[in-house]
Amino acid sequence: MPHSLLPRSPACTALLAVALMAVIPPLSATAAEPGTLTVQPRPVEDLKAVFATVESVRETLARTRIGGTVAELTVTEGDTVAVGQIIATVRDPKLPLQLAALDARIRALTAQQHQAELELGRARQLRASGTGTQQRLDDAQAALDVARAQIAAMEAERAVVAQQLREGEVLAPTAGRVLQVKVIAGAVVMPGEPVASIATDTYILRLRLPERHARFLKQGDPVLVGQRGLAPVALADPGATALARGAVRQVYPEMAGGQVIADATVGGLGDFFVGERVRVYVATGTRDAVVIPPDWLLRRFGTDFVRLADGTEVPVQAGGEIPTVGDRPGGLEILSGLKPGDVIVRPAGS
Repeated sequence: MPHSLLPRSPACTALLAVALMAVIPPLSATAAEPGTLTVQPRPVEDLKAVFATVESVRETLARTRIGGTVAELTVTEGDTVAVGQIIATVRDPKLPLQLAALDARIRALTAQQHQAELELGRARQLRASGTGTQQRLDDAQAALDVARAQIAAMEAERAVVAQQLREGEVLAPTAGRVLQVKVIAGAVVMPGEPVASIATDTYILRLRLPERHARFLKQGDPVLVGQRGLAPVALADPGATALARGAVRQVYPEMAGGQVIADATVGGLGDFFVGERVRVYVATGTRDAVVIPPDWLLRRFGTDFVRLADGTEVPVQAGGEIPTVGDRPGGLEILSGLKPGDVIVRPAGS
């Protein structure tokens, strides 16, 4: 189908205009004299509207480290969490009992150590006076060493149980938003069971394009993101020139279901829903186009004309308007009626 017969909606026209100013160089045209312009075509990118989904770069699970009962749950779906934040507490009633038993054993061993120290002191006195044997002194020293080692072993075992008790706190492994809470307070959980799924703070747009466009897609390509709620953008919308801009960060080498998958980074996605669909415009090819200042166009009886340098007026078919973006001048795309090298003049009174 000829390009001039392609349907062009207002939303597509606005977004195409913004993209053209953002990704292509200024119009290559020379002014022969003041008030005249030599038309030269320039390459522009054709845009295709696709749907992308907002996804997290990484999604991880917060898991329990011990078995027990969920005693406290501090988060719900949609909450923002920080690294190391306590999101749930799991309690095992057996662990405090084990700590009490170990404390009692440590006290008993401490008493044995004290008795061994007294026995060692007597053995040293008797040995010094010559009434005691070296064997008794050695036995007392060995008994004291055994008591100390047993106390150290019990303290290490107690530290293990205390650590298990602390591991009842389920911590957020990364900063992000809670997508799902998989347990309720009072539920019995096993070690390693997931409590919540968390999406990291870094969000991307996941694009899925037909494979015929795969050859045009590459890393670093610019993309334009429409408004939330899949709302179209009208030409009169002042936000049409303030669409979110991003770039393709990764193109996956494997196709799925006849589609190429790519990720694009765009700012301002933190308040989007994970999985929310957004209209995205990506470049799917290059064509040559003629762009002129919009006030150089004459309109009579519903027909557009351009005045040439020799005074003749040529009917043209105007396309989408390219607004001024930053320091880049705006223009109007001419689909037909002009050819490279034509010298046009600005109409009087424009």
